[in-house]
Amino acid sequence: MGTHRGAAKRILDWAFCLAALPFAAVIGAAVALAVRLDSPGPVLYRQPRVGRNGRLFRICKFRTMQEGSDDRAQRAFMKAYIQGCAVGKPLGGERVLYKPDQDEHLTRVGRILRRTSLDELPQIVNVLKGDMSLVGPRPHVPWEVEEYQPWHRRRLDALPGITGLAQVHGRSGISFDRMVEYDLDYIENLSLGLDLRILGRTLVSWARGEGAA
Repeated sequence: MGTHRGAAKRILDWAFCLAALPFAAVIGAAVALAVRLDSPGPVLYRQPRVGRNGRLFRICKFRTMQEGSDDRAQRAFMKAYIQGCAVGKPLGGERVLYKPDQDEHLTRVGRILRRTSLDELPQIVNVLKGDMSLVGPRPHVPWEVEEYQPWHRRRLDALPGITGLAQVHGRSGISFDRMVEYDLDYIENLSLGLDLRILGRTLVSWARGEGAA
């Protein structure tokens, strides 16, 4: 990424986050109270993720799962998904990818947060710290990155994002290879105009209640 484009992208991140901060603080306070009252455990969930150039950072989200939930099904799914194995269910003659059923582990508030993507709200802090950008490839945990093919690692050339080109083109309905192709296309064509278009499409999707990216 060029120096000027990187600086302009950083300015956009800061401007957007600072403008949204008063609203995010009010909504975040209400969500934090709901999480606290709904189930025992911390309000926030922090997890190591792999960022730009392989640098580790801790992503911040509102907790949506019961404390101490078993993540073996999620790990098995993601490994199969990244490796290109058949994961999904046929629908209308096509295979539709899906995330493993975690309803039994989700809290009552967590179901709402996942459906509305409000669990991602604390990642504004990650953006302000410079760990993430508003737009970019979604960051994965270290054990997921270990499953990458060599060409997959090119998606680590950019700051990870809260949303991205892949997320507005299919979410969990596309293969991992296709998702990486979208990420690489984004990196190669990075511009403020592209970021604004992705943010616009993300906000429209959120307003329609289409759920998490």
